[in-house]
Amino acid sequence: MSRFANLADKPKVSPKLQPQPAAPSNEEAAAATVSVSTPPRSSSRVGLKAIAAYFSPEMSLAMHICARKHGLSLQELMAEAFDDVLRKYGQSPVGE
Repeated sequence: MSRFANLADKPKVSPKLQPQPAAPSNEEAAAATVSVSTPPRSSSRVGLKAIAAYFSPEMSLAMHICARKHGLSLQELMAEAFDDVLRKYGQSPVGE
């Protein structure tokens, strides 16, 4: 099952048929600007910082399978790998 299966079930609406919203007042425009500049953050991510990289599809699949096989999340598996790299290069592991 695709993770985006629920999106595929949504009815397709032509952009021409959508009603045009009324021009926002200055207060509404200011509120929209504030909400764009401060995106909502999940409480589980407070105090954490994202680390991202691009890998081959084979590496991605292997990491997901390894995580699943050992009952870990991909994030937990990556943290373990980063700690191993830190030890390898003489740094103290963070252990998160």
